[in-house]
Amino acid sequence: MDLSRVIAVRTNKTVYRDGDKTIKVFDKDYSKADILNEALNQARIEETGLDIPKLLEVTTVDGKWAIINEYIPGKTLERLMQENPEKKDEYLELFVDLQLKVHSMKAPLLNRLRDKMNRKISQADLDATTRYDLHTRLEAMPQHYKVCHGDFNPSNIIIRESDGIPFILDWSHVTQGNASADVARTYLLFCLSGDKEMAEKYLNLFCKKSDTAKQYVQKWMPIVAASQSVKSKPEEREFLLSWVDVVDYD
Repeated sequence: MDLSRVIAVRTNKTVYRDGDKTIKVFDKDYSKADILNEALNQARIEETGLDIPKLLEVTTVDGKWAIINEYIPGKTLERLMQENPEKKDEYLELFVDLQLKVHSMKAPLLNRLRDKMNRKISQADLDATTRYDLHTRLEAMPQHYKVCHGDFNPSNIIIRESDGIPFILDWSHVTQGNASADVARTYLLFCLSGDKEMAEKYLNLFCKKSDTAKQYVQKWMPIVAASQSVKSKPEEREFLLSWVDVVDYD
């Protein structure tokens, strides 16, 4: 196993390329249950038929857990947007179409988005009254069972160089639930990256293509922001918590 070529470094994990494989090595103190759940999530998404890297093996490397996947040669959508700014709108269309395709899938054995959000809201650094309001709003939202990626952003889409087929990466946060919560998460990710203009363009395009009321997605924003604030960086947490103002967008 060749770990000489690093292709990505994330909090608590490093991704290497070894020929036609990627090896994601987790830190020693990373939760074994979370690693095994990530691999299980990916296997369940493979069964939907979506274009994703194939899961090849779960193993240990020098006493650390690792997930080995198929390597997809190509460029991320994020990089293509940076390299070809004149095509940004075209890439955004592809991005939204891919997310709609994800939402069209069902995977009944995935964890439920509502359960995950309720758990995270309970852990959020918020007063009891605000947490109660958020739990109440979440419970009042329509219950759906669509596949929700949980971290859908242009850096998690790779366009395979051989044929231009887009592959979706990183299924560690996937759940089944209401697609508009997934959309709210992507909107906030664009905002966190400092691209408010792209966030608005994205939201308008998604709502148009899916015939979803913008106000409906906006109702998810405080819930999603609160749940995402739990494990975020301090500067991100401050931004996310600024969204946690439980009001109706009527």
